[in-house]
Amino acid sequence: MSALRRLSAPALVLALLTALVAAKPWLHRHLEPFVGPDLSSGFDIAVASAAWLVAAWGGARLIDLLAAGNGGLGPDGAPRPPRIPRLLADLMRFFVYGVAVVAILAFVFEQPVTGLLATSGVAIAVLGFALRNMIADIFAGIALNIEHPYRIGDWLELSPGVSGRVDEINWRATRLIAGDGTAIVVPNGIVAGSRFVNYSRPSPAFRTTVPILLDQEVPVERAKRILLSAMLCADGVLTTPRPDVVVEAVTPNGISYLARYWLDDFGRVALVRDSVLAAVVGNLARAGIEPARPKQEIRRRQPALPDTDTLRRGLLRQTELFDAFDDDEVDALALAMRQIHVPAGSPAVRQGDAGESLFVIAEGVFDVQVAAPASAFFTDTIDGQRPGMLHLTRLRPGDLFGEMSLLTGQPRSASVVACTDSVVFELARNHLDPVLRRRPELAERLAELMAERQSRNAAETNRQQGAAPPPTVESQALLTRLRGFFGL
Repeated sequence: MSALRRLSAPALVLALLTALVAAKPWLHRHLEPFVGPDLSSGFDIAVASAAWLVAAWGGARLIDLLAAGNGGLGPDGAPRPPRIPRLLADLMRFFVYGVAVVAILAFVFEQPVTGLLATSGVAIAVLGFALRNMIADIFAGIALNIEHPYRIGDWLELSPGVSGRVDEINWRATRLIAGDGTAIVVPNGIVAGSRFVNYSRPSPAFRTTVPILLDQEVPVERAKRILLSAMLCADGVLTTPRPDVVVEAVTPNGISYLARYWLDDFGRVALVRDSVLAAVVGNLARAGIEPARPKQEIRRRQPALPDTDTLRRGLLRQTELFDAFDDDEVDALALAMRQIHVPAGSPAVRQGDAGESLFVIAEGVFDVQVAAPASAFFTDTIDGQRPGMLHLTRLRPGDLFGEMSLLTGQPRSASVVACTDSVVFELARNHLDPVLRRRPELAERLAELMAERQSRNAAETNRQQGAAPPPTVESQALLTRLRGFFGL
């Protein structure tokens, strides 16, 4: 209906003017006695010229309707593109009005149009030479709009460091809005004649890399494990396709790794890169590894990796659960912990299994999963994915799990599955028992921390299941169970 309304006005005016042209003999017969033959013929010319212009007006309206999109949003949520590019539609409208002007000269004023065009050829050639760059930009813009290598809203990189979101494509230039909010105006001829990268087509997902240089003393498999776990924990990194780490080069200063990951918004490249690098620095620090430094001279190198005792003490000391323990107690527990390698896709603990130990993550990433209400069991599948399981959270280096089984002896409340090849340290009940017997007051602090952690996990489980928030876990009840379990 809106299309008919847009065409109705030109159609009505054209019909009126056509009727006046058809009634020309009758109008002349009645107008000449009053206005004279000159004004009567002038009125005839005005009506005929107006008819051609109104026809061009209707043609332009029809081009607008054909060029407009269907309206609304497409399947991907983006506005539907126009059927005809804007520049091509403008060119067609210009052509329609040009034909109307030529027709007026030829049929209304009865002028020789071919002679006029030939006479203006020289002037057109001179003007074209003077405006050759602008004309080239215009035709390049028409070609770009026909081929559609990019559209409004796409992210383009014209050269290293010059990128932005397409905001406008006009007759002469393409305007980009850079990440800092500034506008970049690039002539269409330069865009069409150079290489550029469209990060929004054919899919908004694309891969980028971050180079990391580590000492050669760091085993390659360990370096890949640490870097991969950092990317899996970084905000904005897509889990599918999966990130990976490859060795780029072996240099005198160390081994160069490429941390490769996918994201789906070029506008967040800097933010995601910051998140990845922050996670890499954090994981390396927890593992006691520093990025490689330039080697200025040949000398006997000190070991790049700390001993495992230092690593264990650092992991325990940064864990909230052991804040109330003094240095000697932390050292004793660190020495007692056992190192375990967990392959990717394997569970470190299974929901419902008995256990009397906790685990501190040194390297790698784990997913915490619980059985859905309708699933009383689960089976292992590829990559640790289990049917009928709810994903609660993701654990990273420095996190711990299994403390409820260590302190109360209750069965494992969730399954913890390795997303990457991982290394954990296990602390068993018989390691903690001498410390609690020597200092029973530590049990109260442990009970408080356990209550807070259990309340958070229960709230997340109920949120995913759509259930009401659970009641707060009382630390006093956990303290009673802890004392009973350890015989305090």
